[in-house]
Amino acid sequence: MRIAVYPGSFDPVTNGHVDIIRRASTIFDEVIVTIAYNQNKKPLFTVDERVELLKAITADIPNVKVMSYSGLLVNLVEELNAKFIVRGLRAISDFELEFQLALMNKKLNHSIETVFLITKCEYSYVSSSLVKEVASLGGCIDDLVPELVKFKLQEKFKKLNEGGI
Repeated sequence: MRIAVYPGSFDPVTNGHVDIIRRASTIFDEVIVTIAYNQNKKPLFTVDERVELLKAITADIPNVKVMSYSGLLVNLVEELNAKFIVRGLRAISDFELEFQLALMNKKLNHSIETVFLITKCEYSYVSSSLVKEVASLGGCIDDLVPELVKFKLQEKFKKLNEGGI
């Protein structure tokens, strides 16, 4: 069985992420989307909120699972009996860091392969950070995120603006 792990912060999940998940699900028998606890980032959504969003958004893809994790990615990949890490690339600027991460993961476990999927052109400029900024200022994010994410972003920023979070 060909199992792949697609790690990320997904804060929030974008249409670009969903595209990578859908495409990976046609290549691998199982795709496990993993949301990392990252103490160096200050997320808008909690890990549990991101897990629930991704579960809802990918519910129609039978070979996709969603979970959270903390620690070293290669250790999780080993625990899940996966052999592949999926990473999306938007631009050349993404490649340098992703290349370094892939080489480090290969050093830590030579049997794990990193598979890069190039984003579709319409998502090449979309990042979670940019989506949050546009949404926080009331801009249109209709084509950038799934409808559920758009709703949750609007809800979250409304509470923030009212001082409720």
